[in-house]
Amino acid sequence: MALYSEKVMDHFRNPRNVGIIEDADGVGEVGNAKCGDIMKMYLKIEDDIIKDVKFETFGCGSAIASSSMATELIKGKPVSEARQLTNKAVAEALDGLPDYKMHCSVLAQEAIESALQDYESKKEQK
Repeated sequence: MALYSEKVMDHFRNPRNVGIIEDADGVGEVGNAKCGDIMKMYLKIEDDIIKDVKFETFGCGSAIASSSMATELIKGKPVSEARQLTNKAVAEALDGLPDYKMHCSVLAQEAIESALQDYESKKEQK
């Protein structure tokens, strides 16, 4: 069996939604000191819908693929639905990750949660 699924390799080689949203409504950054991966997520939200999402990831192929897939799973969705995204859903959408790489999908989930928290705190300040 191959170490990584075709979907993992596709999202690693051709990541979706890479970049920065300059006027993002929410920005979240998380890292894992153990492996050195760092993820940053940017959200553009209108009428409680995630209109755009971009990411920057410094890390391994699984981290890049997890970031890419996570953005695909929440783009165009209501904020309430994005809050429900789990690392297991990210891994399943990638047709699985090796056990020792599951922390990458956790980072993607945490980066989205962090960006959503940032969005909520900015909303409260208005």
